[in-house]
Amino acid sequence: MRIRGVAVLAVCALAWVIPPQAQAAPTLAQIQAQVNDLQDQATAAAEGAQEAKVKLAALQRSLSGIQAQAAIQGKNVDSISRNLGVIAVNQYKSGSLSQSLELLFSSDPTLYLSSAGSLESITRQKSIQLKKYQSATQKLNATSLTVSDRLAQVKVLQKKLAQQSAVAQQKLKKAEAILAKLKKEDRERLARLAQEQEDADQKSSLAQAKSLGGVSGRAGLAIKFAFKQIGDRYVFGADGMTYWDCSGLTMRAYQTAGVNLPHSSAAQSRMGKSVPFNQKKPGDLVFFGRPVSHVGIYIGGGKMVHAPRSGSRVKIASASSLGSKRLVAVRRF
Repeated sequence: MRIRGVAVLAVCALAWVIPPQAQAAPTLAQIQAQVNDLQDQATAAAEGAQEAKVKLAALQRSLSGIQAQAAIQGKNVDSISRNLGVIAVNQYKSGSLSQSLELLFSSDPTLYLSSAGSLESITRQKSIQLKKYQSATQKLNATSLTVSDRLAQVKVLQKKLAQQSAVAQQKLKKAEAILAKLKKEDRERLARLAQEQEDADQKSSLAQAKSLGGVSGRAGLAIKFAFKQIGDRYVFGADGMTYWDCSGLTMRAYQTAGVNLPHSSAAQSRMGKSVPFNQKKPGDLVFFGRPVSHVGIYIGGGKMVHAPRSGSRVKIASASSLGSKRLVAVRRF
């Protein structure tokens, strides 16, 4: 036992004397990859905000229509209520049931018949109006409940929009904080390398765009429009004509071809016709990520034109994957 105790003390002493091995500092390439990943995450969050914005706009249009309907129904209920009031006054003026009994035993049958007919007419009108009032009130109550439901949904979407926008900004700030910790010369070197890469991508993209052609119809018009934007910078929520995000570019490209798409990659992925991956053609929209957070326009040869992420420009790139985001859908319009 004494020997084992001595051995343990010796190990502890060595651990105290020998300093822990210092962890190697990340290389500039690793830092750039980390920054790019954060920018990709920011882009995904921004697309989530765009989806919430599209849904919110549609919901608010629906709410406005329902509120207008409720206003009309409210006026209808008021009108019927006034008619019932008029009928009640007329019935009062015509006399009560006791008066009709007196007329029944009157020596003048004509007087009884005319008065009885008037009372029956008033009663019938009142019955009809009461049924209308009941039906109109039920419709108004149902519409009012729908308005309350829509208002609750609006609040939920407004909260989601704010949250997604905040996440996008937080990711960018985190990327900026990483860069801020670098030495000035290292920051400048990274910026220069990133600029050189973007310049090379733009030159290559323009060359590829010139060599591609022959696509007709709506697809051809959309591709032609997107090619003209090569080199334009990515900006959250932008839809041209100098700055773009991914769904803003595809939305405007297909708008020139007469197809109206929402400004959201997730919303666009639910439109058009679904196409198997191995049957995609130039002009098809290709979607990435689960949930969908990116979209580009397929141009053939395994390539797409797209607005990638913050800090980048519109360019031609591989259409098989986008970093950790895999191709998840192809839609044709």
